Amino acid sequence: MSTSPRSRTGSGALVAVVIAVVVIAAVVAVLAAAGITPQRLWDSFFPVGGAAPATDRAHATRSLYDIVFAIGALVFVLVEGLIVITVLRYRRKPGQDGLPPQIHGNNLVEIIWTAIPTAIVLFLFVMSWQTLNKVEAKAPEAVHVRAVASRFQWQFDYLDAQGNLTFSQNLPIGDGGGLVLPVGEPVLVSLRSMDVNHAFYVPKFLFKRDAIPGRENSFEFTVDEPGTYRGQCAELCGAFHGSMVFEVHALPVADFNTWYTAQVAKAQATPTPPPSGAAAGPTLELSALNVAFSTAALQAPANSAFSVHFKNNDASVPHNFEIKDSTGASVFKGDIVTGPTETTYGVKALPAGAYTFNCTVHPNMTGTLTVQ
Repeated sequence: MSTSPRSRTGSGALVAVVIAVVVIAAVVAVLAAAGITPQRLWDSFFPVGGAAPATDRAHATRSLYDIVFAIGALVFVLVEGLIVITVLRYRRKPGQDGLPPQIHGNNLVEIIWTAIPTAIVLFLFVMSWQTLNKVEAKAPEAVHVRAVASRFQWQFDYLDAQGNLTFSQNLPIGDGGGLVLPVGEPVLVSLRSMDVNHAFYVPKFLFKRDAIPGRENSFEFTVDEPGTYRGQCAELCGAFHGSMVFEVHALPVADFNTWYTAQVAKAQATPTPPPSGAAAGPTLELSALNVAFSTAALQAPANSAFSVHFKNNDASVPHNFEIKDSTGASVFKGDIVTGPTETTYGVKALPAGAYTFNCTVHPNMTGTLTVQ
């Protein structure tokens, strides 16, 4: 005599709940071990890790993002919740071997699931249109900067009210470099590319605009707070795309005016004449072409001054020659020169050792200087 096996269908839901709890506990443990707090996890769903926007246009973009995120989260919770309820409520129970009643078509349900997505799309269209108008709004600018992109560097030209060049900022990062702007004043940025497609992107500005050869794009914004903001090229432009970074230094208006006046005076000053006569010590030959040094190895005598005859063969591209010691500290930094041109750098005596030489404007241009 045989008996039918006892049904275990009723334990299926319990098993599913146990598995879900175990998985959630494991995920929480892994996140905690990695130092990820609930706040940090929540912030990861938002731009720049939940950091506050840095410009007036960024506030509009963040508001639109929050609306889209809220709608997406609501739809996700609703759909997933209905799936879970359906699985648990309508799962097969012991003795239910036949098909449940079948429903074919429901005009009301079809109208609802068509009307709701349509309403959401129309709502987002209106909100996106309003945000775009805010981002693209024009206002009389206080500062006009032309950002010139080329592989693999940024150059910032400051223009006057008539669009004439007053001075150029050739260093995109570091001491004395970067895009310097006033806080609370409208800024107009014009974008140019000298070779391939690039993109101007500052994460905390929540904004990206392409720089396209043969076309000048422009945009405006006002920075909210003083600080230094990281920027980068966000369009794959070649082998050293990752090194094409820049900094935005936002200063109070008074500090910016002081800096701007000093830069204008420096640009208008009479340039120092090139050195005459023979350079001190032996002369090392070095050139730059296609954003690369002609050699990756130089040798110089220890405890003796020497010179570097430098040729910049890259047209309209700034380069220089800088020496750093083993700690990364700069022991010599030559003036930046825009090609095609050549100059001679006089370097003071250095103790024996291995040094690194590079171009300050293009950190990917580097080599080893052996002093012995």
